Amino acid sequence: QVRLVESGGGSVQAGGSLRLSCAASGNTGNTVSMAWFRKAPGKEREGVASRESFGYTKYAGSVKGRFTISGDSAKTALFLQMSSLTPEDSAMYYCAAQRRTSGGRALSLMSAEYDYWGQGTQVTVSS
Repeated sequence: QVRLVESGGGSVQAGGSLRLSCAASGNTGNTVSMAWFRKAPGKEREGVASRESFGYTKYAGSVKGRFTISGDSAKTALFLQMSSLTPEDSAMYYCAAQRRTSGGRALSLMSAEYDYWGQGTQVTVSS
């Protein structure tokens, strides 16, 4: 089992920045990719960015160039630096981890391919 706890959400004006953190504990050595997802009211959950064991990353087109995902090699911490935020970025942001034996594709941005989830942290961007 892996436990994920997000922090760092909040309210910010358009154009501002926020840094989200995710603390992972438990059997983190048995994970492949870690990722950030977000869900806004009335919208489906969306993959934002992912990172795998060797540090390779993948981003959704809507955030490329504005968001940066990073983490440690032990996969005990995952971060999302968000800049140039817009109201469209407002959502609950979730940290997720992929179990090595589940068969999910590395760097996937599909929620169905992740096994462990945090409770989320709210990001609100005002215009």
